[in-house]
Amino acid sequence: MGKKHKDGKKGKAGKKKDQSEYSLADLSPALIQAARSMRTALTRSLTESGLYAGQDGVVLALAEQDGLPAGALAQKLGVKAPTMTRTIGRMEAQGFVERRADTEDARLTKVYLTENGRNSVAQIETSAAACDALATHGFSEKEIRTLVRLLKSIDGNLQAGEDFDDEEI
Repeated sequence: MGKKHKDGKKGKAGKKKDQSEYSLADLSPALIQAARSMRTALTRSLTESGLYAGQDGVVLALAEQDGLPAGALAQKLGVKAPTMTRTIGRMEAQGFVERRADTEDARLTKVYLTENGRNSVAQIETSAAACDALATHGFSEKEIRTLVRLLKSIDGNLQAGEDFDDEEI
């Protein structure tokens, strides 16, 4: 009897599907499922800190550069402004961030981490590291570097995709 995949599925003729059997058509479903699984694992890991999916990115962005306007946060995290506004509102109610008027331009509101928000950075980093280790279990350092490089290339291609005509792709 053939070997099963880690997910319990078998390839053609009951044998484990080897890399040569994958095609370009397998890319989107595999990438989407891996991203969902990673997000689920990270969300589960962050539950004890009180953060919800997506809020970890806000905390880390503000830990890197505190006092950003909501629009800048949205752009940095690749989400739409209304989504960021709702997220900030929820995080403010949870005590992770606070909004304050800019000292130089009172019309501009900036978002800052609270002490509770700053204290959650270590938990987020620990959770992310645990998820990274789980996701890459059995990978060599070289495979991890290659995977990260390829994922960044995919992201760059998709980000730049608006600049290409369909004929160029």
